[in-house]
Amino acid sequence: MAKVKVSKKSTRIDMTAMCDVAFLLLSFFIMSATAKQPEPHPVDTPASTVLDKLPEEVATITVGDKKAFFNIPGKDVKIETLKRISQEYNMSFTESEYEAFGNMQGFGVPLNQLKGLLTMAAAERNAGDIQKGIPFDTINDQLSSWVKQAREASKAVLEERIRDGEDLQYKDLDIAIKGDADEDYPTIKRVIDILQAQKKNRFFLVTGLRNEDF
Repeated sequence: MAKVKVSKKSTRIDMTAMCDVAFLLLSFFIMSATAKQPEPHPVDTPASTVLDKLPEEVATITVGDKKAFFNIPGKDVKIETLKRISQEYNMSFTESEYEAFGNMQGFGVPLNQLKGLLTMAAAERNAGDIQKGIPFDTINDQLSSWVKQAREASKAVLEERIRDGEDLQYKDLDIAIKGDADEDYPTIKRVIDILQAQKKNRFFLVTGLRNEDF
């Protein structure tokens, strides 16, 4: 009696569909991701084992080489802050300058140099030693004004969004201090004093993750 031959099925798996899905996902993440903007003054933060994350919208005061830099979260809050600063210091800015400031990722110049900074491209602003830092000594304390007006601007923008029907709750602007590990303590203490003078006693300290115990 003749033997019945069993047909052998191919073990090859068609990966075409999976490759298509993988490339679609990769394309989605690339197009939806936001590139990290260069900081005007990068610092080496002190090491820590704390894993807590910062809030999504937090204003950051960066301190390094005895200089202070400020980053305000949210384009609307940035523009509103500059409008309030312009009123406080009796300065005027054009609509294009407000737009440039709203798109800027952190800054560190005295007010009399801000207009010149806004005319530069992003790469130029962060090159070399162009940004000398925001004055924050007891004689010329512009950082206090920036912090105060940023908090007021954040409150105003949040209240407007609530009036427009967004389900939000009022909260004060979160602020973080990002100090260089080698920065002198009196310099950091001066920034803390500025916050506490405005009754801002709750703030964050930015640290880097420590890999091993010492």
